[in-house]
Amino acid sequence: MFTYQAPLKDIQFVLSDLLNASEALRAIPAFAEVDDDLMFQVVEEAGRFASEVLFPLNAVGDREGARYSQGTVTTPKGFVQAYKQFCDAGWPALACDPEYGGQGLPHTLNSVLYEMLSATNHAWTMFPGLLHGAYACLHRHASTELKQRYLPKIVSGEWLATMCLTEANAGSDLGLLRTKAVPQADGSYRISGNKIFISGGEQDMTDNIVHLVLARLPDAPAGSKGISLFLVPKFLPNGDEPGARNTLECTGIEHKMGIHGSPTCSMQFNEATGWLVGEPNKGLAAMFVMMNSARLAVGINGVGISETAYQNALSYAQERLQMRSVSRPASRKGEAADPIIMHPAVQRLLMTQRAYLEGGRMLTYWNALLLDHAEHHSDAEVRKSMDAQLALMTPIIKSMLTEQGFQGASQALQIYGGHGYVTETGIEQYVRDSRITMVYEGTNEIQAVDLLIRKIIADGGHGLDLFLGNVETTVQQHEQGQFAEYAHQLKALVERIRHAIAGIIEASSQHPELPYRIAPEVLRLVGHSAFAWLWLRAAHAAQANLDKDPGFCAEKLSTADYYYSFVLPETEQLLSIIEGGLKNSAKGKQTAFFAGAISDACRNG
Repeated sequence: MFTYQAPLKDIQFVLSDLLNASEALRAIPAFAEVDDDLMFQVVEEAGRFASEVLFPLNAVGDREGARYSQGTVTTPKGFVQAYKQFCDAGWPALACDPEYGGQGLPHTLNSVLYEMLSATNHAWTMFPGLLHGAYACLHRHASTELKQRYLPKIVSGEWLATMCLTEANAGSDLGLLRTKAVPQADGSYRISGNKIFISGGEQDMTDNIVHLVLARLPDAPAGSKGISLFLVPKFLPNGDEPGARNTLECTGIEHKMGIHGSPTCSMQFNEATGWLVGEPNKGLAAMFVMMNSARLAVGINGVGISETAYQNALSYAQERLQMRSVSRPASRKGEAADPIIMHPAVQRLLMTQRAYLEGGRMLTYWNALLLDHAEHHSDAEVRKSMDAQLALMTPIIKSMLTEQGFQGASQALQIYGGHGYVTETGIEQYVRDSRITMVYEGTNEIQAVDLLIRKIIADGGHGLDLFLGNVETTVQQHEQGQFAEYAHQLKALVERIRHAIAGIIEASSQHPELPYRIAPEVLRLVGHSAFAWLWLRAAHAAQANLDKDPGFCAEKLSTADYYYSFVLPETEQLLSIIEGGLKNSAKGKQTAFFAGAISDACRNG
């Protein structure tokens, strides 16, 4: 039977023992009242909602799917009622400004909430998943009038929001979009154009939908410098209630590989009324607030998916009897077969899942703390520093954790064997549902380029250097003692990263294609430095608490050892590719490997 149990003890370990989150948050006046008791009350309630309300609807939503008919969308059975419970409990308002009806709690708790929502029902979570990003975008860039009219409805969850970015001709290249915005005498705009891949563009869960739409003004410059952002509601405002229907419609929904319960809509705007958000021709910068929020949320998707996949793979491995293990305890001497968890190959699959899952949870919660400090700390220099670290880590979280969400689900299916490939066991849905996370909110390849070109090379490696300095501080604390071996491995990795990045920065001016070719390796390399840093800290925290909870902490120590022994060595391959790229560029062989593909493309073109 496919199940989910909220991993409360693991969450508590990360928040309390590893990150000391409540003390870190109390340094911020806005969170002066946040303590462990409050945090874990919220976490427990979130776990209860996710496991008791959402998880039973997951397979139902996959089977039924969202249904489209003549411009309307009907969500699967139970989705509307679950969303009402979600709003009644105040979950959309958790980390929002009290001025607009929010609870004013930290992003750290919102991250925990969305991990558990993603773990139990990815498709349903797509509906509220964009709410906080829309809130953050409008809170920072909208006019006072727009904020007063729309933010209370978004904060309460009464109105859901969408992100209308891409078009059939544009894809991820938003500079190519054609949607037009024509100014009107009353200060509004008429929006005309077609958008695709709009999650929740039409639904039956709320009585209004707030679309955030990228479009071009008549005199806009070409490319991404000529994009503006507009708020375009499904129903026009009429006081506090929806008024007349705006001139926009859903023209269809996609038939997809997974997340069937989430309607992915095509939207047509026919001179729809909208209002400018932020400054003209600077819409992409405003929208990036929402997009970066979504990228962090997608990384959290990966953690949640990995958790449920791991839980069920572990349970199945403990029960499934197949063959005799290499090392059998005396108690099983007369048995015909052993639980597959006793086989080393299955142990490897499980431990790899666990090392990435628990490392990913540490990384996302740490980044949520960065976000809390970046937005709320009283010291401007601290805010700036935290924001820079968050910008560096966002593409890593989006890319590495979504990839592991998919790989973790696939590894779990591997443990199930042939039974995992049939729908009855439940794991194949997680494989299908998780695959999209590597594509949306900017493909993982785009994330890698963003990290290396915009976050590392653009500032000469300064932001990365600050992060690696934090890693080195931890390394110095452990160069002697029980975890000296981990510290030495991590120290050597940091030194090689610094050397490789310096080489890339120097070579990129003469060989501009080089960083684009090795960006995926750089992203995983820097990501592993973060994982290894957090696993070193986690090992220390587990050792410090070993007497209080011997079994749990021994598992943490074992997983840290597995990460350093079996997972971190991937960095040798990554470094080899990067260093090979640098050597080949120096020899003028930069494009030689790709000449065949380029020739084929030209010939076929």
